[in-house]
Amino acid sequence: MAKVMKKKFFEIDIPIVNEKYEGYAYTIDQLNNKIIKLDITRKLRGKNVDLILKVKVEDNKAVAYPKKMILLPYFIRHMLHGGISYIEDSFIAETQDAKVAIKPFLITRKKVSRAVRKTLRNSAKNWLEDYLKTKTAEDIFQEILSGQLQKPLSLKLKKVYPLAICEIRMFEILKQTAEIKKEAKTVEIKVEPKEEEKVKENEKETKKKTKKTKEE
Repeated sequence: MAKVMKKKFFEIDIPIVNEKYEGYAYTIDQLNNKIIKLDITRKLRGKNVDLILKVKVEDNKAVAYPKKMILLPYFIRHMLHGGISYIEDSFIAETQDAKVAIKPFLITRKKVSRAVRKTLRNSAKNWLEDYLKTKTAEDIFQEILSGQLQKPLSLKLKKVYPLAICEIRMFEILKQTAEIKKEAKTVEIKVEPKEEEKVKENEKETKKKTKKTKEE
């Protein structure tokens, strides 16, 4: 009689929050590419954040790496009140090893004009684009969760206008640089004939037709 396999729990290491997670599967290899969603609000002392991770199985060991973090809407709504202005943005940028999407979120101490909001938005985008290029995606996850990224950004923007809140409400890895390079190699590049070659081909066709007409 064939032995019936049973599902069991496998330990998944999550280095970014220094925790363990249990994955349920028949074999550890089945956990590869599994998506995990964690509420890490307690870790961040009340800041409501969901962390999305992707599992990689190597050498019979499962490790979950961050893929996306989201600052939950009700945390943001709690910060909003009258007499202030808020600035949002969303753009694609690059780290040392990935193409990423990032959404900064700013709240001023008092209501400000549209011109000031625009300056704050552009200044934040320029600073973030330059800063992200100097770090890996995992470094950025660590710095956002610890607040290390928001602090220098807030100090930079303070020169424009003092902020009450300077946060990153979403950060996501879209593609790893290695994946982008691999895709680029597999794309077929269609080379169009040069204009000169097209002219020569047309001339040959014309001569053939003329010769055929004379023979007839």
